[in-house]
Amino acid sequence: MNPDNEMMTFGGHLEVLRRMLFRILIVTVILAVTVFCCKELTFDLLLAPSKRDFCLYRWIERLFAMIDYDFHFRPFEIQLIATDLSSQFMTHISTSLYLGLLGASPYILFELFRFVSPALYDNERKYSVPVLLVIYLLFIVGVLMSYYVLFPISFRFLGTYSVAEQVHSTITLDSYISTFVTLTLVMGVIFQLPVIAFFLAKLGVIQADVLARYRQYAFLIIMIVAAVITPPDLMTLVLVTIPLYLLYEVSILVAKRVNHAA
Repeated sequence: MNPDNEMMTFGGHLEVLRRMLFRILIVTVILAVTVFCCKELTFDLLLAPSKRDFCLYRWIERLFAMIDYDFHFRPFEIQLIATDLSSQFMTHISTSLYLGLLGASPYILFELFRFVSPALYDNERKYSVPVLLVIYLLFIVGVLMSYYVLFPISFRFLGTYSVAEQVHSTITLDSYISTFVTLTLVMGVIFQLPVIAFFLAKLGVIQADVLARYRQYAFLIIMIVAAVITPPDLMTLVLVTIPLYLLYEVSILVAKRVNHAA
């Protein structure tokens, strides 16, 4: 622990915190404005999962072709609409803020670490940087998993689902973006499972051998969670269950390493 940090007054800490939040705000706003100015590129990326020629469908079709199975997704067309006069403009602003915050997240983690690091002991500071890197990388993997797998299939299923032939779905742009953001955040949080296992093992709450002993029950729970956050489609269930279960296995390895080090 830094002894100079102990001499800082409460007002001094507040001033450091204020400056840190101001720097974070400036970086986030700059990135959000940049995203706002790149409207065409931004929405080409965001709306790509809603198209029938999205890369996920081509990858799956190629995978089936490799095993000599003729499988093709049925073509679909889902039109997005805006029901309010200002909805497109407000969605553009809110989306720019979301992406600006996401782009600024590495800098935000750096600033938070720099703020709390003087209060950490040397052994705590030693593993805090790798932990922060792992947290961020796992979050990004969860975001990519949502973008490339979970959201496109969910949108395709829910957007084309109909209870009767005379009932047609009209999806608003607001609904599309809010669902996209929600699923992205959910997957980013779910992918923190190894990090949660690390801290629980450090606290002595979980043991690696216990996690390994209940693998089959964990697999069942993971399938239930995957079924809840995905549409009732077998392929989607498999595509989500496999990486989540791999995260559980990684959590066992993490817990085992922590238990042996203790």
